Amino acid sequence: MKKILVTGFDPFGGEKVNPALEVIKLLPKKIGENEVRILEIPTVYKKSVEKIEKEIESYKPDYVLSIGQAGGRASISIERVAINIDDFRIKDNEGNQPIDENIFEDGENAYFSTLPIKSIQDELSKNNIPSSISNTAGTFVCNHVFYGVRYLIEKKYKGIKSGFVHIPYIPEQVIGKANTPSMSLDNILKGIIIIIETIFNVETDIKKSGGTIC
Repeated sequence: MKKILVTGFDPFGGEKVNPALEVIKLLPKKIGENEVRILEIPTVYKKSVEKIEKEIESYKPDYVLSIGQAGGRASISIERVAINIDDFRIKDNEGNQPIDENIFEDGENAYFSTLPIKSIQDELSKNNIPSSISNTAGTFVCNHVFYGVRYLIEKKYKGIKSGFVHIPYIPEQVIGKANTPSMSLDNILKGIIIIIETIFNVETDIKKSGGTIC
């Protein structure tokens, strides 16, 4: 049996809901023979990563999958890389707004996802879920968590694989937001379950173009 910790943020930026939190609440506790544990995390600088580390310590997962909202994106974005910078365009949920600060002073400039991102994208496409490989997780709390978890694993919890996916708004969030894409919560849930199944089943990622020209 393998174990995965799946995290989702609380609402931020004036939104009443966060689809990342809504979707993890709907996840089954088991997928196949493997165990799924969910964790709500605050959209807050440092505290988000600290809460995940406590859960890693107690739960000892094989994988950590973090999920965040990316309003304006039309597909599920499988993030490739996290960078060692906090540069918040808006304040987090406790009023923090670091600008041009390293997340960890002794960390690498960047860490890459250790999840099978190309296989994930391939499986989502086969199941008609809009998806893409993303090369930027932003510079807000999503990137902060993506980088922070990868840093902790490299420094203290070797053997755990981790990564990050961004999901679109759900339809209720785009009322009054002209020309803003959304995805139904049912489709997001279907996509996240496919992602988790792929993480459990794929040890070596496929080689398939998922890059962009610019």
